[in-house]
Parts: sequence; C-alpha cells; structure tokens
Amino acid sequence: MKSNITLLLTGVALVGMSGGALAHHSFAMFDGEKSIILEGKVKDFQWTNPHAWIMMTVVKNGQAEQWAVEMGGPGNLARQGWSQKSLVPGMPVIVTIHPLRDGTNGGQFVDIKLPGGGVLTR
Repeated sequence: MKSNITLLLTGVALVGMSGGALAHHSFAMFDGEKSIILEGKVKDFQWTNPHAWIMMTVVKNGQAEQWAVEMGGPGNLARQGWSQKSLVPGMPVIVTIHPLRDGTNGGQFVDIKLPGGGVLTR
C-alpha cells in the first residue's frame, strides 16, 4: 500500500513539473489579419530550435533594410520539405509574412518563392 501511494505521488509530481514543457509563446505580436510581401536577398538562414529564422535584406527607396522572419521549428519544416540548405546567403527570394504589430522589420513566415519558381510554405 505504501509503495502505491509513493508511486501515485511521484506520478502527480512528474505531471505537475511537465507544465513548463507544454508552454509556448503567443503569436499575438504578429498581425494575422495583414500580409505583406518582401522581395530581397537571404542574409542568413538560421536552422535553430525552437524556431528557424530567415534574416534578409530588402531594399526600399534605395535603402537596405534588415528583416527577421520567424518560422516554425526545424522538425516541422523538415516534414514539409525544408532542409537547412533550402536557403543560402545571397539567394533572391520573395517572402510573404504577417508583419509585427509594432511596425518593426519582422514578421511571421507564410510562404516563400524561390529562384526558378519553387514555393515553400509553413
């Protein structure tokens, strides 16, 4: 009987500690009602957990702007056909994003058009 109670309490403690693993940040910082299209070149493709990132340079009104595009995790992206070699620095791309609500140069990835016409999505 005593070992059953110990086992039960251990199980309850483990379940209680796992709550942090289920937590995830909100996407409220992105305006999901709006989409914008960025045309530019890949500066860096960061294949990292928990989210991959496309860092790109976009030229607007003759000025180069740096943009950060947040994507899903590498595991999910790989299941959709992505690899860490899908994008390389200098590659011209057209990226659709949901922009950041605060107006800074960043957003949530929607899709990308690659040179040659290929399209990758989230």
